[in-house]
Amino acid sequence: MTNAIPTSTLGRTGIKVTRLGFGAMELRDANPKWPLDEEEAELVLNTILDEGIDYIDTADCYGRSEQHIGKFISHRRDEFTLATKCGCIPGGREWTKENLMIGVERSLKRLRTDTIDVMQLHGANAQHVQEGELLEALEKMREQGKVRWIGASTSAPHVSTFIEWDSFDVFQIPYGAFSRDNEVPIAEASNAGMGTVIRGGVSQGEPGEGKGRQEVWQVWDDANLDELRDEGDNRTDFVLRYTLSHPGIDTIIVGTKNPDHIRQNVRTATRGPLPPDVYAEAKKRLAKATRVE
Repeated sequence: MTNAIPTSTLGRTGIKVTRLGFGAMELRDANPKWPLDEEEAELVLNTILDEGIDYIDTADCYGRSEQHIGKFISHRRDEFTLATKCGCIPGGREWTKENLMIGVERSLKRLRTDTIDVMQLHGANAQHVQEGELLEALEKMREQGKVRWIGASTSAPHVSTFIEWDSFDVFQIPYGAFSRDNEVPIAEASNAGMGTVIRGGVSQGEPGEGKGRQEVWQVWDDANLDELRDEGDNRTDFVLRYTLSHPGIDTIIVGTKNPDHIRQNVRTATRGPLPPDVYAEAKKRLAKATRVE
């Protein structure tokens, strides 16, 4: 490892995490749609840790992602913070206390660990949480020592409701240069002491280099962001640094199964946020292009 990725404290958990994390959805399955063999999964996961990334996020419905993590890096468990999500059943979600308690046992077995650092509800809204006694389930997991901290993978308007409850320690929220609807909720969650984990922070990468869609990345051209990026930086680098510039963000989970992309993301994250004047100008241009203030 040659890079030192900046770190942040994940809200009131007190956990120190690298500001660049890894989203393990890319490791879900070996099939024609998402081809991945075990050797590739092993290489990706060990590259992540070797490069210094220490926050890994997965879910119980990401195919074989949890199994890969357990098989290939459980022997390095002390090197990373492990987050997963619960609520899945084959083909969808089931928001019941019983399903969550079954799910945590399944995840622990797959991940080959005794404790999950952050257990998150996978998209439940306030009604789901209340009717399904989901907070009671999460608290029971914590009392049993199976999870350390509890959270929710969510978005506006549910973030505000969950902040008022003051029950969750961590929120995972979608946000990026081209999808800025959660910009204020992220700040509100951070100010309230919750950890903030961001998904979608690079919009899947520049089309042609990553999996980003041209219709999403059209905002780049509409905002004339090429004028703002440093020589030698590609567009994905700029977007990652833009997302890192939000002061309320603790870590950004970026998913890929390409080791070269992992190393490039680490180099970019190591540089930290954009200069304040560049960030301010990018925000102004993006607000105009996306009509989000």
